[in-house]
Amino acid sequence: MIRWTRRSFLAASAAAAVAPAEGAPRPPPPSEPPRSGYVDFIIVGAGTAGIAAARRLAAAGKRFVVIEAAAEIGGRCITDSKTFPVPYDRGAHWIYAADISPVARLAPQTGLALYTAPPGQRMRIGRRYAREGEMEDFLATMVRANAAIADAARKNDVACAQALPKDLGEWRPTIEFTLGAYACGKDLSEVSTADLARSIERDNAAFCRQGLGTLLAKLAPPAATQVATPVTRLGWARSGVEVETTKGQFRGNAAIVTVSTNILTSGKIKFELPKRHLDAASKLRLGHRDRVALELNGNLLGLRADELVFEKSENKATAALFANVAGSTVCTIDVGGSFGRDLASKGPEQLVDFAITWLTGLYGGDIKKNVKRQAVTRWAQEPWALGAISAAAPGAQSARKVLMEPISNRIFYAGEAAHETLWGTVGGAWESGERAADAVLKIFGRS
Repeated sequence: MIRWTRRSFLAASAAAAVAPAEGAPRPPPPSEPPRSGYVDFIIVGAGTAGIAAARRLAAAGKRFVVIEAAAEIGGRCITDSKTFPVPYDRGAHWIYAADISPVARLAPQTGLALYTAPPGQRMRIGRRYAREGEMEDFLATMVRANAAIADAARKNDVACAQALPKDLGEWRPTIEFTLGAYACGKDLSEVSTADLARSIERDNAAFCRQGLGTLLAKLAPPAATQVATPVTRLGWARSGVEVETTKGQFRGNAAIVTVSTNILTSGKIKFELPKRHLDAASKLRLGHRDRVALELNGNLLGLRADELVFEKSENKATAALFANVAGSTVCTIDVGGSFGRDLASKGPEQLVDFAITWLTGLYGGDIKKNVKRQAVTRWAQEPWALGAISAAAPGAQSARKVLMEPISNRIFYAGEAAHETLWGTVGGAWESGERAADAVLKIFGRS
């Protein structure tokens, strides 16, 4: 689960995934993806899991197509390289467990630069930073909160908020934000104790200087993806699968579906999921986490590059600050949970106003007059995402395993929601995509 230490009181996670065999012969890529017709396999969604599955199938010499509804690949991993002088990630940014991450291991093939995230984070109390004794108090309280969640998970999978000790005192709102809204995209009242307890410790992170979304796009097999091509229907029978899109129809042996759980349950794709799988997806609905990016005139906040700052909050109206992205003067402010959801629903202007007001309250000065450029995300309004992070509802941790079950050995699901310990991470999505590809290759053969 998420653990807190003096070195890094909010660390992140990933685990090693099996990479495609090095040196394995690969057929020359086609000049462009097929528009319709028969292929061996169909991948629905070109996010992290879809890219990982595609690389696996390409290494096995299979003919496949990746169909993406959005105008670019990446899913919830998109880098904006136009708004600011430096790239900024609209979605996932951290490469966790970089020493064993398959994404980090493959990065040198792309020519892009990775660098180690600075250790530790800081805590703001009003207009000053927490003193050593205050940090000790916070960390001790966090240890008790994590222990209580783990203990509850062993007895009964209840809501994390229900499991928290009653005597967390003035640190309770901060703990609820860091463990809930920030880490899970949901308030702790909506998060399973078993899900949080089973998540692997998150530590040892790295960043891609050109953006994590850029890195994933570079890792995608060339000429394998149709973008701006929504899938409208997906069906299967004993003879195979059929996938209808706005631009044509595909048939194949099997389909790997990597869309978000919110898309699965939205009805956007005519897809007769078994009730067992539909119920599982409903219990793994995406939470909310959005980002305001501000380019400031100089280092107004006096922070180092890539420094993460939280505040000792009094209520849900709080955020996390990631300062000076890659040494620039671009800072990002993340909100999440029910507060972030409600704020984002009011529009981009409300998000920006909150971010500026929040920063001003912590650091003083006239932040508003020193904003050069700005950008916001509203993931719940993104038509092919409809949310941010999949955290299991209380009592629903087992739904992840259900979602991984193949349907008639024809439909396979992959994504960060289909991983029991690395949910909510790029590493989990990547490993899930590879696992799904291995499953179809085992059934239908590698040759």
